[in-house]
Amino acid sequence: MLKVGVLGAGHLGKIHLRLLNQSDKYDLVGFHDADKENAKKVEAEFGYKFFETVEDLIDAVAVVDIVTPTLSHYDCAKLAISKGKNIFVEKPITNTVEEAEALRTLVAEYKVKGQVGHVERFNPAFTAIKDLLDKPMFIEAHRLAEFNPRGTDVPVVLDLMIHDIDIILSVVQSKVKHISASGVSVISETPDIANARIEFVNGCVANLTASRISLKSMRKTRFFQRDAYISVDFLEKKCEVVKMKDAPKEPGDFDMILQNAEGIKKQIYFANPDVANNNAILDELETFADAINNDTKPVVTLHDGTEALRVANMIIDQF
Repeated sequence: MLKVGVLGAGHLGKIHLRLLNQSDKYDLVGFHDADKENAKKVEAEFGYKFFETVEDLIDAVAVVDIVTPTLSHYDCAKLAISKGKNIFVEKPITNTVEEAEALRTLVAEYKVKGQVGHVERFNPAFTAIKDLLDKPMFIEAHRLAEFNPRGTDVPVVLDLMIHDIDIILSVVQSKVKHISASGVSVISETPDIANARIEFVNGCVANLTASRISLKSMRKTRFFQRDAYISVDFLEKKCEVVKMKDAPKEPGDFDMILQNAEGIKKQIYFANPDVANNNAILDELETFADAINNDTKPVVTLHDGTEALRVANMIIDQF
């Protein structure tokens, strides 16, 4: 079991503490939170050990789970890495791309592991279909949320859209060629609604929409590729695959057959892959433990987190 400590005991930090405490791959040593009043409350309610300083916590563990506000990610991660500790850092990886690249250099220098908390990679609806994705050429993503004051200190691109940016970059595996985007501030000082069109060198186009002032929540992404349409509902944890194949010479009564203008016939068939029941946050934390113990590449690397932040910033620069 790896000794782990959590920096930050806010809403998400408390979830991480509970899951790490349950995990048989980690030994939860304790936590630090800059808000002493909140820290004492968490310590009293849940029994987790509170460390007075960031340094004290880092010195006591092998893995540092950073769930602090984004502005402090770099300083916390840099200190942990310089002490030879592995780091798990929530998304977005850092406040700037320069900070993210500096962390990548440090991780290589100190020979430790780093993973970024892009939790949708572990969503069971996505993991159920990711192996079926084969060079999608058009992707459409909608991530809409009801208003919540938490997170409005950053543009909706960094708050919500970055989830879809990471998913799309992991699937397309091509360099970004061009981005056009627009954003509107409605309630916050930063954009609450944003739309971005990302064109890739390989010809793929992704259209992303994010809003944090919707009347209902939605997290859906649709992938269009040759002979297949794949839909993922990240919120409901459902997926659907519609595929086309050459029509049989003698179709059955219930076969769905399409014929194009050239007379070519295709059969449409539907698949609903099995979606496992999992806890995505626990999965991402435990796969990081596996990467450390087995000396393998983490599922979401610091490079992945850096590229997601880079594209997010390119979108924001268009506003």
